Amino acid sequence: MTTRMSANDDLKALIRTIPDFPKPGIQFRDITTLLLDPGGVARTIERMVAATRGPVDLVAGIEARGFLFATALAVPLKAGVVLIRKDGKLPGATIAEDYALEYGQDRIVMHEDALVSGARVMLVDDLIATGGTARAAVRLLRKAGGVVEQAQFLVDLPDLGGADALRSDGIAVDALVSFPGH
Repeated sequence: MTTRMSANDDLKALIRTIPDFPKPGIQFRDITTLLLDPGGVARTIERMVAATRGPVDLVAGIEARGFLFATALAVPLKAGVVLIRKDGKLPGATIAEDYALEYGQDRIVMHEDALVSGARVMLVDDLIATGGTARAAVRLLRKAGGVVEQAQFLVDLPDLGGADALRSDGIAVDALVSFPGH
């Protein structure tokens, strides 16, 4: 994984930490403070575009904050956007991928006609933690025929192992900033 820490301290400073949210012991990394800063948003997108490996046909964003980054990245990359959503949120025919949560299961979906076989897809989300949803998204995109070899995140929580898990699935992972703990 490439983590450009010193070059991105300006972005890291725009992300606030909210202790004990949503439960005690969790350090919630709140990107809404970065999103309020026009220069911070612009620098984030510029740096993510610069980290993109080769041309991409589609940028896949994971619900919901991933949609913001996917759309913003798609414009300079001249790519389309694929929405990866929770089950029951997309009209029309969908394909699904189930994945394990700490206590139970969840499901993500995308439109079955969202991409053509062989399309080069980059996965994007605001944060990578355990990697469960991101790994399920990669499986879903590949099931649809997409070629997924890279993923980008604004924030990595490396202590939770999600980026390493994605790497084990053959994905090149980039994050602009990382925070210790969870």
